[in-house]
Amino acid sequence: MIMTAIAAPLPAIEIRELSKSYHGKSVLKDINLDIVDREVVSIIGPSGSGKSTLLRCLNGLEPIDRGAVRIHGELIGYRAAEDHLVRMRERQICRQRAKVGMVFQHFNLYPHLTAMENITLAATVIHGVPRQQARERGKALLAEVGLSDKAESYPATLSGGQQQRVAIARALAIEPEVLFFDEPTSALDPELVGEVLDVIQRLARLGRTMVVVTHEMSFARDVSSRVVFMDGGSVVESGPPDVVMVTPEHERTKRFLSRWL
Repeated sequence: MIMTAIAAPLPAIEIRELSKSYHGKSVLKDINLDIVDREVVSIIGPSGSGKSTLLRCLNGLEPIDRGAVRIHGELIGYRAAEDHLVRMRERQICRQRAKVGMVFQHFNLYPHLTAMENITLAATVIHGVPRQQARERGKALLAEVGLSDKAESYPATLSGGQQQRVAIARALAIEPEVLFFDEPTSALDPELVGEVLDVIQRLARLGRTMVVVTHEMSFARDVSSRVVFMDGGSVVESGPPDVVMVTPEHERTKRFLSRWL
């Protein structure tokens, strides 16, 4: 009998030798990570360690100096040209971003649009989804984040937690392959943090592939399938939460976690 080898599935996100500098200062140094489908990866570390910059590079918001990012095998932000990579045009990168739902720490909702209009804007204007179809999807997403009664509300009338939940619904509206969260609770009053983390936890249970930059150590410990600790633009340690957060190998990780746990 001839045995046929079965190829391993491509990682959902593949990061190779990713490096980034600002004005000559290195902020990301040779990052290598694979993230598989349905994995929830929390990225933790001190302020200025490169966590948010990494997310912005992953979805093409920031150009990179060296290396490559692929989502389900597709090179993001660049095309191969002989022995080097060439930055794609912004319109091409925008089309690629349909693969990625991004939730920012400061919500970034349009203040002159209702919650429903914020959610459906990208689907209708950029991706050509019929308006009624987009609204039906918007209704379902508002229900999913517990805001069925806020469809016609404007951001200024919503609490910070409600605004962030609208932002999560907006990210889901384009039916992305992966979700990125950039410190989604850092701009919230403490009593509103839980309602946003509950939504993210429900998404994790549904099998969403997610990368979450967070300072919420209990969330990273309880919800993540893997925790990545960054410092000085490098990945210092990566592994299951009960390893990285309970018995870390590196002294730098231990010092950081001693402030939180």
